[in-house]
Amino acid sequence: MPLYHIWTIGCQMNKAESERLCSLFEQIGYQPAASIEEADLIILNSCVIRQSAENKVVSKIGTLKSLKKNNPGLKIALTGCLVDPDTDRLQKRFPVVDYFFKAGGMPPWIDKRLTANIIPSKPAVSTFINIIQGCNNFCSYCIVPYRRGREKSRTVDEIVCEAKTLVERGAKELILVGQNVDSYGNDLPDKPDLAALLEDINKIDGLKRLRFLTNHPKDMSDRLIDAIATLDKVCEEINLPAQAGDDQILNAMRRGYTSAQYRNLVKRIRARVPDIAISTDIIVGFPGETEEQFKASVDLLKELRFDNTHIAAYSARTGTIASREYKDNVPPEVKKERVAIVEKLQGEIAAEINAGMLDKTVEVLVEGKKQGKWHGRSRRGKLVFFNNKNDLLGQVVKIKIEKASSWSLQGSLVDM
Repeated sequence: MPLYHIWTIGCQMNKAESERLCSLFEQIGYQPAASIEEADLIILNSCVIRQSAENKVVSKIGTLKSLKKNNPGLKIALTGCLVDPDTDRLQKRFPVVDYFFKAGGMPPWIDKRLTANIIPSKPAVSTFINIIQGCNNFCSYCIVPYRRGREKSRTVDEIVCEAKTLVERGAKELILVGQNVDSYGNDLPDKPDLAALLEDINKIDGLKRLRFLTNHPKDMSDRLIDAIATLDKVCEEINLPAQAGDDQILNAMRRGYTSAQYRNLVKRIRARVPDIAISTDIIVGFPGETEEQFKASVDLLKELRFDNTHIAAYSARTGTIASREYKDNVPPEVKKERVAIVEKLQGEIAAEINAGMLDKTVEVLVEGKKQGKWHGRSRRGKLVFFNNKNDLLGQVVKIKIEKASSWSLQGSLVDM
């Protein structure tokens, strides 16, 4: 029986697509390899959103040369955002790779009839569903629209059918993913929106929780905010990337909103859903970013106090608008310093927010064990660890929080 191994780096879309590939291979008779060295087929699901991610992919491909030498029958496939239409160029660059297929696509050697409806037979407690592929926004720094294409939504019926099947097979939490979930349905004939989709999935018996990401501030509607506030299975947690706090930088990034509009949106969300956890993304060192402009981003974080901030140093990506129009002129050491400043600030903010959870009881969906402790997330997305000898996988339990840090909480089970 052939063995496969999938290596994944990057966003939740990549993780969701790797889950789908796992299901496909197991449907056609493959089994997961215990290690990459034992595999007959290796799939690399790549990311190039930043240079550091691309470097990791290239490095990983390099390590496979010796495996191929020792096992000439080994097949290697590359997918994800490193794969562009010029596969001849990629083949010359990576001769060790046998197959290339685009992000979100399916292996070219497999009958397409087998790939129409791939759903894991044993999904994870918390599992992903892709609802929209691609992006129409063309932010100046982003390669995604060039690699994943324009927005293409799946139909409501198809998504709801998959959601029901996943729940029937054991999933307790579904995470709807897309490059911009707020654009969901714009390309469909009847123009369903994300709020309507959430309403339909919220009705599924057996489903405990529902999340979605990633949002775009210019596209997030009041209808969606109302859905978070009113639908009982939709969790009080959203990711809302700001990317910068300065209007000139936001304009150069082609984000489509001002810092004032972003602040107003956050205030509207918190007014409608007071206990919501909001995370954001910040890019430092965008071309031309001055100290004053960087300080505007820091001030935004201090004012809005996010539960989590994903921080990245700007990385020029060939083919993007920014790479053509702007010189990457912020020195690497300055970028590094700015990343450190934001990381320190966010660590302090998160520690203060999480300290407010001490002695409170939260509902946790148990997702698994790490180093002997059960772990799961609260409705607000907080990672919680606790000890218990019983098998609690997939259950929603009440945990009293006894310790808090910037990145996780620890507690003990309240009598069930």
